[in-house]
Amino acid sequence: MSGMAEALTGQVGFALRGRNPDVLTCIANLSNDEVFTPPEFANRMLDTLAEAWAASHGGANLWVDRTVKFLDPCTKSGVFLREITRRLTDGLADAMPDLEARVDHILTKQVFGIGITHLTSLLARRSVYCSKHADGQHSIAKSFSGDGGNIWFERVEHTWSSGRCQHCGARQATYDRGEKQETHAYAFIHTDDITTRLAELFGGDMQFDVIIGNPPYQLGADGGTRDVPIYQHFIEQAKRLEPRYLTMVIPSRWMAGGLGLTEFRQTMLSDARIRALVDYPNAADVFPSVGLNGGACYFLWDADYDGTCSISTVRSGEVFGPMSRSLGEFDVLVRDDRALDILRKVLQHGEPPVNTILARDKEFGWTSNFDGFHTTEQSGDVPLYYIRSMKRSYGFIARSAVTKSEHLIDTWKLLVPKVGSGRERERSGVDLVLGPSLIAPAPSVCTQSFLFFYVSSREEAESLQSYYKTRFFRFLVSLRKITQDATHSTYRWVPMQTWDCIWTDTALYEKYCITDGEQAFIESMIRPMGEADE
Repeated sequence: MSGMAEALTGQVGFALRGRNPDVLTCIANLSNDEVFTPPEFANRMLDTLAEAWAASHGGANLWVDRTVKFLDPCTKSGVFLREITRRLTDGLADAMPDLEARVDHILTKQVFGIGITHLTSLLARRSVYCSKHADGQHSIAKSFSGDGGNIWFERVEHTWSSGRCQHCGARQATYDRGEKQETHAYAFIHTDDITTRLAELFGGDMQFDVIIGNPPYQLGADGGTRDVPIYQHFIEQAKRLEPRYLTMVIPSRWMAGGLGLTEFRQTMLSDARIRALVDYPNAADVFPSVGLNGGACYFLWDADYDGTCSISTVRSGEVFGPMSRSLGEFDVLVRDDRALDILRKVLQHGEPPVNTILARDKEFGWTSNFDGFHTTEQSGDVPLYYIRSMKRSYGFIARSAVTKSEHLIDTWKLLVPKVGSGRERERSGVDLVLGPSLIAPAPSVCTQSFLFFYVSSREEAESLQSYYKTRFFRFLVSLRKITQDATHSTYRWVPMQTWDCIWTDTALYEKYCITDGEQAFIESMIRPMGEADE
């Protein structure tokens, strides 16, 4: 076997995998926002793509088509392009028997990528071409005349306007930092005309059949105080290129939350071209070394499809589904199909939601770090509850200093934390969902650390607290709570009750006709809240 044939076999057939680990399974992530895709997971996405292609093309095999063009617009390790190349090399063997010519055709005519950084472009070229220089002597592609080949990277600058980037919203004070550091101005989303831009990068009229990737997730656009999602820009930009298929792996938090994602969520939920959605509520099932709050998912968008979406949920390797249903039944996505019948039963009662007696964020006007109170009670003071360094406490403040929502001072309150401590979520998938509550007597106020339900008496507050502790209550919250944040809208599907008894799951299951099987499902997802949790 010639040296070239050996290189091709090693690259395309992965003959060394039996003796050495695939380097792309071992490489460390750049950050929690720029995450390398494990090869095994990339192949799951490619399997989903191939199944959809066959369903739409009379059973045809995607990997025997020498005309299909693939683009990874945010390539990091090059894993998608490498695995596509491997599949095409196998699939085109009969049509193009010469291995060297076959691989050269695939790499020069079918697979394209845009690196997100200079480093990742070199890594991707090494993964795909067996050389960081596409035209180098060790490259398995022989027709390139340039160093980059079809995996492009050049430094791109942000377009600043009023202190922010017009394209991605990055904060100028954070990302305008000189030539020695990466700009994180990703080329694919930093243009007003992506079609023209790709023609400039790759030449000619580039029409991609498949766009696939794992985009960067977010930027710390507010100086580290808020992480601003950017993955939605890659999806929106990809659709402008009018591919036949689009598949990407992204955080799942778009389904029910995410800063600035309301319009994107509405677009996704109303798009009947999303053919398949595979959701991993625990992102560690996809990215074992990455802390990604709210889980991860991948979707397959099919330009010629118009119908229900095939949804699967994967928990600790166990697959639930697929189930075909509309994504747009509600304003957020109910992730697990097993929850739908329960939710529908509850909503059929037509009761007002419990958040009609829930205060809004920062109801009294004070942020979580407010310290304009004193520790010793003085005449005319009211207690002020707060959380500082993860500890709950209270001080005192003059009633006259309360200038917002004064009508709520003299209510009894069930204080509930706005942000969880992280203790309520367990890797097993069994959740507490919400942090412990605290009854605050009338009169009282609190900082932004708490939201609060308000009622008229201690007895009503105790009844409300018993309801809050039930698995039923917290299960309904979990359907809208995808991260640690529990906002006002998180409680929208929890129905109001009468506050004249101590509520139990048994009573609630009976009221809403929750079957034994549904009860078992709720209790498999939500763990009891005991005294230790309070």
